[in-house]
Amino acid sequence: MENNTQAVILHAIEVLIICYFAFLNSVYAISVMVASRVMVATALRGERVLMKSYLEKGYYRPISLLVPAFNEENTIAASVHSFLGLQYPEFEVIVINDGSEDQTLQKLMDEFMLEETSEFPSRVLESKPIRGLYRSIKHPNLLVIDKENGGKADALNAGIVHSTKPLFCSVDADSILEARALIRVSRQFLEDDTLVAVGGTVRVLNGATIKEDAIKEAHSPRTWLERIQVVEYTRAFLAGRSTFSAMQVLLIISGAFGLFHRGAVIEVGGYRTDTVGEDMELVVRMHRQKREQKKPYRVRYTMDPICWTQVPSDMGMLRKQRNRWQRGLLETLWTHRAMFLNPRYGRIGMFSMPYYLFFEAFAPLLEIFGYLFTLYLYLTHQLNTDFAIMFLVMALLYGILVSMASIGIEGFMIKRYTRFWDRLKIMLATVFEQLGYRQILAFERVIAFVVLYRKRGQWDTQRREQISR
Repeated sequence: MENNTQAVILHAIEVLIICYFAFLNSVYAISVMVASRVMVATALRGERVLMKSYLEKGYYRPISLLVPAFNEENTIAASVHSFLGLQYPEFEVIVINDGSEDQTLQKLMDEFMLEETSEFPSRVLESKPIRGLYRSIKHPNLLVIDKENGGKADALNAGIVHSTKPLFCSVDADSILEARALIRVSRQFLEDDTLVAVGGTVRVLNGATIKEDAIKEAHSPRTWLERIQVVEYTRAFLAGRSTFSAMQVLLIISGAFGLFHRGAVIEVGGYRTDTVGEDMELVVRMHRQKREQKKPYRVRYTMDPICWTQVPSDMGMLRKQRNRWQRGLLETLWTHRAMFLNPRYGRIGMFSMPYYLFFEAFAPLLEIFGYLFTLYLYLTHQLNTDFAIMFLVMALLYGILVSMASIGIEGFMIKRYTRFWDRLKIMLATVFEQLGYRQILAFERVIAFVVLYRKRGQWDTQRREQISR
């Protein structure tokens, strides 16, 4: 009798594991199909003609570009040059030197001929003390804020306070925006008065050819570790955010590239400084406030504007990054746990919060458990062959097919990688992702649960490579 009960329990666990991964990958598969339709619709709209028409009529919103920087001496000059070269009628670039311990500030002063200035904005948001303000002689629309270290969120709050435009765009200091990115993303605010935030697409900069501070040609990165991250970014933005945006349940706008309504962000109190997931937390808090106030609003993702960013080139830095991302997700879900399955917050409370909890936050726990459970069944000679095959298909092979579909659809529509060998390497990376890489990062995300309380709000230092121009 006891053996029969144990067999039933083991079989039930097997079914739950298979159903979990089948549902998760099916969501991604459906998302790929939705994203492909969005890409076709975008292409048919003839956006270049629309953008030219908007600019000729003077239909645009001025933008403040906020660039938090901490120890970015290797990349800051090239990045700021690329930001200043953006094609947009009226914008300012505000670099916030967040207490860098290297030559970041000196590089900026030498490259852009900065001179000290005095400006006294209203302190609508708190931040660490400002040590100095500098404006460029060569580029009057470039302001550099030198402040005490307070973290990325604190730096963004300082930038918001000193910004003068109705919209602000937060970008990482190691990023490069495509020349027309601001035009494309800001157009969303002209079409919808209820819009409070828009996220754009982020792509991997590693391996790209840079000329005159712009991406001239995308090549496959030199290592498989970086190539796999190309797959991850493509899948996450193409197969994930476009669908969630269409369903109006988007909770994340990447900290690497997002455009926000300045007034709406100030209204909710700016960025929180006690979390490493400040980008997601801000979006969730805006959802929460607008739902509580019963005001119409929209948070949207648009796939056309492109931001290129460096990704970690070694496993140590990558593990730190993913550990931080996982902690940021958990911190945000805990902070706003009152929204979970709460009808007051509509589809955000009833769908988004449960999805991100069960299929994002808990995913690494279930995955590692699945591997250990399969190993246990094998060692105790209880492994069901059908379960082993289904687990392999649902957890690994299905994921490969979804990733290949994402890469294939984007490659067909956009042709970001023009060389055949580059496309082939990226396709092969979808397979290599499942062979150790995925398992290591799943384990690192499990570790994030263990250190969550001890490392709450703590960032790990990321090392950047030199951007050549």
